[in-house]
Formats: sequence, structure tokens, C-alpha cells
Amino acid sequence: MTKLIFAPVSIVAGIAAGLVGKKLFERLWGVVDDAEPPKPEERPAPIGKLAFALAIEGALFRLVKGLTDHGSRYAFSRLTGSWPGERPQQAK
Repeated sequence: MTKLIFAPVSIVAGIAAGLVGKKLFERLWGVVDDAEPPKPEERPAPIGKLAFALAIEGALFRLVKGLTDHGSRYAFSRLTGSWPGERPQQAK
């Protein structure tokens, strides 16, 4: 039941994380290069620059998404007293 109640919170947090991640990438790329970041569908994209842009974008997105997901779960837990998701197994 907790997962069902938490689902809308998770969806909204995921969308917000995507938007924040995109803005962070745009700001960081502005420091790296004055030009727009290359896109995979562009024919003249230099492979090294493309790989670098994709690696930065992916790492930032994963970082923001993971922190947002954990934060939303923590906040949900504080409000409801129930952690939505898996609990780590205790060492034996």
C-alpha cells in the first residue's frame, strides 16, 4: 500500500529531478564550451566531444535523480512513518 501512495510523489520528484539535471548540465556545459553541446543525431558531431557531453549529462542526471529519490523517500517516511521501498538486509 505504501508503494501505491508513494507513486505520485515519486513521479513528481522524478520530473523535477530531470528538469534540475538539465539546467545543471546546461550551466556546466556553458563553462566547458561556448557552443551548444553536440547531440547524437548530428552528423558533424566530434565523437570525443559528444562522448564527454553525454558522460557529463548522464552522471549529473543520475546524481540529481538519486539524491531526489532518496530525499523524497526520506520526507515521505518522516510524514508517514513508513519507508517506501526496500530496506537493506542486516548482516548476519
